Amino acid sequence: MKALTVIPGSVDSMELREIAEPATAEGSVLVETLAIGLCGTDIEITAGEYGEAPEVSPYLVLGHENLGRVLEAPECSGLSAGDLVVGIVRRPDPVPCPACAAGQWDMCRNGRYTEHGIKGLHGFARDRYRADPHALVRLSGSLEDVGVLLEPTTIVAKAWQHIDAIGSRAFFEPKTAVVTGAGPVGLLAALLGVQRGLEVHVFDRVTTGPKPELVADLGAIYHSESLATSGVEADVLVECTGVASVVMETLTCRAVDSVTCLTGVSSPGKTNSVDVGSVNRTLVLGNESVFGSVNANRSHYEAAVEALEKADQGWLHRLISRRVPLADFDDAFRRRDDDVKVVLDFQDL
Repeated sequence: MKALTVIPGSVDSMELREIAEPATAEGSVLVETLAIGLCGTDIEITAGEYGEAPEVSPYLVLGHENLGRVLEAPECSGLSAGDLVVGIVRRPDPVPCPACAAGQWDMCRNGRYTEHGIKGLHGFARDRYRADPHALVRLSGSLEDVGVLLEPTTIVAKAWQHIDAIGSRAFFEPKTAVVTGAGPVGLLAALLGVQRGLEVHVFDRVTTGPKPELVADLGAIYHSESLATSGVEADVLVECTGVASVVMETLTCRAVDSVTCLTGVSSPGKTNSVDVGSVNRTLVLGNESVFGSVNANRSHYEAAVEALEKADQGWLHRLISRRVPLADFDDAFRRRDDDVKVVLDFQDL
């Protein structure tokens, strides 16, 4: 079968190669891949910046954002042939640590977790794969066209879950939310904010293309100016860019008692002049909270399914700006100005 692979750490090593069918030891459920979403993580792995192949393999199969259909499933598995499924990306460490043992592998304490298509496990960018039932999440048929958005939705489902948990420490009735970045994760973060009944402001530097209209059609407010100059003071902030200057704005431009979630991963090596004392003083006196969040466990996948099922399906469909046949994978990795989410289509061969 065909698989999209890289040699981790090697630049320009991406290729479509023939690999063996998945071994039964990988899981009792056989799944055919329908679509793979691409994100910045995939681009960084193909650039040789990181990525880790399984111990027994010289290459890594790419693809963590995924959608598939069950081909074979054992009885009493809760799954049947024809079901739409998404494979959970992170898997618990083998010890397991206390967090992994509790099913919260997104909070792994020893770093020995594995991740499909990223760290120690082959990804889903192959014709077929195997997994055990507990590593798969079933979707309704209504999400067939947009189910590939589930994995990025889990990231913000976790962010909002933790925002709610932190807010519950005391009186917390948020009215206004800020999302920085109008990429797929930012737009999905805004979606969940709107679903919570909040006034949502989305900040991004672009002024043309699909992003402003997507934000407006969501019922949110789009800004191309900086958060600092906008005058918006939010009760909840979800940072989705990882840009250092934007991160600092979310730490200095918000309401008292606010909760800020950082989901964007910053590149090291850039220095910004910051008055740490002033930032600390404001955070303490304002009873404000800042936390980081990445990855997801099963509860976040289930929350993400619920959010996507409640969303306008036409709006979700517009997030997928390009569907590219697997054979043209090189084109899928070439960014265009109007790209929002690019998806590799495994059924259009």
